[in-house]
Amino acid sequence: MHDDKFLDPIEARKKAMDYLARREHGRGELLDKLTRFGFDPDVAEEAVTRLVEDGLQSDARFAEAFVRSRINQGKGPARIRADLRERGLEGGAVELALEEADEDWYALARDVRLKKFGPDTPSEFREKAKQMRFLQSRGFEPDQIQAAVSAIFE
Repeated sequence: MHDDKFLDPIEARKKAMDYLARREHGRGELLDKLTRFGFDPDVAEEAVTRLVEDGLQSDARFAEAFVRSRINQGKGPARIRADLRERGLEGGAVELALEEADEDWYALARDVRLKKFGPDTPSEFREKAKQMRFLQSRGFEPDQIQAAVSAIFE
């Protein structure tokens, strides 16, 4: 027998609100979680649409919180952009969230490099390449990486 709760929009809304109580979620991410939990896709869609209408779910709020948390982890704009798109956010919302974060990406790249490798600028090509690959994996842009690896710390 199929469980009727998975066809109940009120149950879907409750479950979605449980997810939102823990942290912000993007619309697509919330829909995915509800359907993976077992809710009928149409029921999940209805519940999430109502949460958006009620102001309880907002992709803009989610993107803002996500960007801030990734910046705090030392991630660069390319990585954050890719992670947000992976979570179903569209280009405009992603770029707006990155812009509103008002982050100095060059300073962040320098700080991340300094924390990982210390104040000495790399003298050997292999060490410089290693540091550049590390910053690239963190999602920094080529010009930010170059500036961070070339910076002299005092």
